[in-house]
Amino acid sequence: MQNPMAKGAAIEIENLTRRFDGVTAVDGLSLRIDGGEVFALLGPNGAGKTTTVRMLTCLIAKTSGTARIGEYDIGNPEESQEIRKMVGLLPENVGLYEELSAYDNLDIYARLYKCSESQRKETIEHLLRLLNLWDRRGVAAGTFSKGMKQKLAIARTLVHDPQILFLDEPTANLDPEASKTVREFVLELKKQGRTIILNTHNLDEAERICDRVGILKTRLISVGSPAQLKQSLQGRKTVVQLESSGEEMASVVKRLGWNANVSGNKLVITVSNPEVENPDLVRAIAAAGGRIQFVTEESSTLEDVYLQLVREN
Repeated sequence: MQNPMAKGAAIEIENLTRRFDGVTAVDGLSLRIDGGEVFALLGPNGAGKTTTVRMLTCLIAKTSGTARIGEYDIGNPEESQEIRKMVGLLPENVGLYEELSAYDNLDIYARLYKCSESQRKETIEHLLRLLNLWDRRGVAAGTFSKGMKQKLAIARTLVHDPQILFLDEPTANLDPEASKTVREFVLELKKQGRTIILNTHNLDEAERICDRVGILKTRLISVGSPAQLKQSLQGRKTVVQLESSGEEMASVVKRLGWNANVSGNKLVITVSNPEVENPDLVRAIAAAGGRIQFVTEESSTLEDVYLQLVREN
């Protein structure tokens, strides 16, 4: 790649709004995405994710509000061309030239971005090898499987060495092995300092690779790291598996100030700081005669948090 350690630009959004014929698709979005961050926009269909990306990439105009990509304003027509040079976009519909070869699909886009011949050759070979498509470089894209087309489209977003990547469902249509390749590829791009914004319905994927996520339902419902969102909604809970029924031990821990629920031989105890409280908790149960088999932390998933927040809103 031409400049592999270029720092990704930050994105500053304030009260960004888009209406279509009186229907509000994005309502007062305010958000900062730091340079070099992997950020996921999560939300149901129609939540405004794609509309947000289309505004930020200067494909459609905003109705009101402001957004800056690096030092450029999306509302300034004179700066929109500079923004387009900075960003790479993987749309929901990959839109390849199916009669052209994989190599030529990338080459035509690199030419549009005025990359030199030597840059084009080096970058295209690098990307096709990285995504295991180099051996198919001369084959028409229309003969590719859905997964191969998706990987080729991802390569296309990178031919001009953008600082910021917008990836709409990057692992859609991919088998598990190809999905793993793409996830590792995204993390490698993060190491290079690029800013990456994912639109995805794959919450497990978002939890594994993103620094932060924003849950959108026309308005921004919540934003934070996956761990922060899970903790803010669910709190932290310690699960103590006992040899026998937990009813008696529940009374013990409640007298000591913890809230405990019983599920058969398990105690589910709400704690503020398990790293500090769990040793005291274990000692108290053992001192009261409880025989502990194991202690774990009850963990919710990002999917649990997402579904609860979307339903509440």
